[in-house]
Amino acid sequence: MSDHRHYNVFGLLVSFRVLPEEVENKFVLMDALVPPGLGAPPNFHGGETEVFRVMEGEFDFLIDGQKVSARSGDTVVVPDGAVHAFTCTGARPGRLEIINAPGRMHVDFFRGVGEPMPDDRTLPAPPAGPPDMAKVMQVAEATGLKLVPPQMEAAR
Repeated sequence: MSDHRHYNVFGLLVSFRVLPEEVENKFVLMDALVPPGLGAPPNFHGGETEVFRVMEGEFDFLIDGQKVSARSGDTVVVPDGAVHAFTCTGARPGRLEIINAPGRMHVDFFRGVGEPMPDDRTLPAPPAGPPDMAKVMQVAEATGLKLVPPQMEAAR
């Protein structure tokens, strides 16, 4: 298991604050520093509830086809199994605090697709190109996270 706590995940800085193994595998607490226009693609995961607290900035969330706009201080709950995505919509980077319960799936996915980063908590350089989708899909399959192509999300 990696001892890294900070990862560049598709241009987001994801930092693990509390890992599942530190709390009897009950949850993971992380934060994400998100550049404007970036976020998470539509995805879902059975067996994990997800809670986002907007610490800084403005975000649009899509939860089972419903748009939810959130800004600093707002909390957004994603029910177990709901298709969801988010985008930082502000002019400056936003920061999210995220809880996943039980959380192991997210730790394994982010470590599998992310690049370890130093502890200085600065935004990584913008992605040089699209992610290696074959690797992303392989890691998603192995961890149980399901990515939803945009055309499928629009049809739901």
